[in-house]
Amino acid sequence: MSAASDQPIAVFITAPNKEEAARLADMLVEQRLAACVQILPALESVYRWHGKVERQDEVLLIAKTINSKFADLEREVRAVHSYETPEIVAMPLTALSGPYRQWLNASVTTE
Repeated sequence: MSAASDQPIAVFITAPNKEEAARLADMLVEQRLAACVQILPALESVYRWHGKVERQDEVLLIAKTINSKFADLEREVRAVHSYETPEIVAMPLTALSGPYRQWLNASVTTE
């Protein structure tokens, strides 16, 4: 695996409620698309949609994975997400403890 494809990332995904967030988290971990998904239960998003400023209560998922899994993760989330355009954004994780990095890589690698 190249260094770029092995780059650890954190993927931020919003969901409309805790139930959908839990389904997404379970799917991502079960399919080895994420090593861990944290669900933060309460936030308010303010955004522009179809020319209007909107406000919505949402739930935030933070999925830890590697760069090479992002395309599959995005495809699977979009296939089941209730939003027309779900937020699925990733940021590189540039500093990780050695044991955590090993666990993350092992968790998203197919056995």
